[in-house]
Amino acid sequence: MKSTIRIKKINGKEYWYEDIPYYDKEKKQIRHKSKYLGKNIDGQPVKVRSDDMIPARMSVSSAPKAAYNHGNLLPLQSITQELSIQATLEEFLSESETDTLLALVYNRILRPTAMTNVQTWYEGSSLWLSNNKLPLSGQRISEFLANLGQKNIPEEFMSRFAAHIEPDATLLYDITSLSSSSKLLECLEYGYNRDNDGLPQINFSLVVDKDKGIPVRYDLYPGSIADITTLKNTIIRLKDTGSEQFRLIMDRGFFSQTTLVELLNENIPFILPATYQLTSIKELMSKSQNKVKQAQYLQKLEKGPIFAMPVTLEHQFDLEDRPRIITVNGYCYYDPKREQDERDSFYVQLFDAVERLKKARPQNWKRPEVVVKEITKGFARFLNWKFIDGKFEVSIKQKAVTQRMNRLGRFILFYNGDLDWLSCLTLYRQRDAVEKCFLRMKNDLDTLPLNARRDDSVKGYLFMVFIALIIRMRLQTMLKETGLSKQYSVEKLLLELEKIKLFVLSQGQILQSEVSKKNREILTSLNLCA
Repeated sequence: MKSTIRIKKINGKEYWYEDIPYYDKEKKQIRHKSKYLGKNIDGQPVKVRSDDMIPARMSVSSAPKAAYNHGNLLPLQSITQELSIQATLEEFLSESETDTLLALVYNRILRPTAMTNVQTWYEGSSLWLSNNKLPLSGQRISEFLANLGQKNIPEEFMSRFAAHIEPDATLLYDITSLSSSSKLLECLEYGYNRDNDGLPQINFSLVVDKDKGIPVRYDLYPGSIADITTLKNTIIRLKDTGSEQFRLIMDRGFFSQTTLVELLNENIPFILPATYQLTSIKELMSKSQNKVKQAQYLQKLEKGPIFAMPVTLEHQFDLEDRPRIITVNGYCYYDPKREQDERDSFYVQLFDAVERLKKARPQNWKRPEVVVKEITKGFARFLNWKFIDGKFEVSIKQKAVTQRMNRLGRFILFYNGDLDWLSCLTLYRQRDAVEKCFLRMKNDLDTLPLNARRDDSVKGYLFMVFIALIIRMRLQTMLKETGLSKQYSVEKLLLELEKIKLFVLSQGQILQSEVSKKNREILTSLNLCA
């Protein structure tokens, strides 16, 4: 396999790299690594000499006038180039707009802060040396984000981004709530709130490429919109961007008669766990709960036993006043270890709920049924109670507990397509990648609370967060692929690389600090050059 030579434009400067293909025996595919050849000077690669670095001792005349954080930007800028994020943005944004957006993205990853503080952060980063004219005051950023939100830019980006990276066939889909106490945002509505904070919200749906581990599209909906509506729209938009062959993996929150009909009508491969909302599901589980334990369904998974039995759901529903039967295949699983763990957890929580209720002495103005719901936290259906003389008398509903025990360790995964029991279970378990994206977005990228005053600003802000999430999740995957995750979290690695500085001397010359052994190992592992 022949290598190729190409020029990369990073931070406004051009550098020569050798692209070297090689065969990855573990993944059984052709991969690429880059070798730095030098800075592009008059069409030729010229390497920076070691004696160009800042020496340990400097004369007063050569002392640095200013220092800028540089090393922590290197992996982010590399990923921006690798995934063609900058090139995609430049297809419909000006160079200044692209630089402004990427500055906000890098800030969100490295040091998320209020928009009024971004200018100060930017002036301390090496980005300032490339462009010190960006409009990064709080007011200008707000105007910039609102302008992004007014246009169709996010949809344009997602469509072209998908064409660049060619998402794999297995896509993970989920939805979360983004709440705000703002009184000025019309897009906020009350609905099913996943954070249980009692605030109005925007629903944020996310599609994640399972193999690449990065989000490939998102959509925003008012908080009152049902999940099935968001799913229908996502399917339409995925197809509009050219993704004709894909499998959706979803959580049990999407399970319903309507969802099954929609997915089957569109002939979309999927994996979807069952809930017990439908009578037909309850009947199917009742028939399967003992049969699944038979020896013929015994399998081995991760050194432990698991039982997997093929099942078929036939469910009748009315479509435009005409009865119709849908048929969907699945597997009923029984995990003995999971059953024991769930039983222990259930009994401990049930005992605690009973004790809390017995000790409760609510105020006279509080309705007893409301108090029971608040104190038992989901265990009220397993309890009989009476409120007498300001105290609760409590007993356990044995029949309800028995019914719950019969389901422990058992679950059903329905699917459309050609999947064996192991593939179905393995793919479903990998859906935690989308949950990690939500976790990283809300916590590490400090997305909440939504404090904008205009709907357009919220839309532009969440577009910026989406791009930051792509880069953040790609970096996390790179740490895992290179083995760096054994020593570093993303945060720790970026803090370590922050030690690499660019210095501006009094004469205006720009030099880089010496690179420590630890940082050199990180850069080498990530195929980066400082």
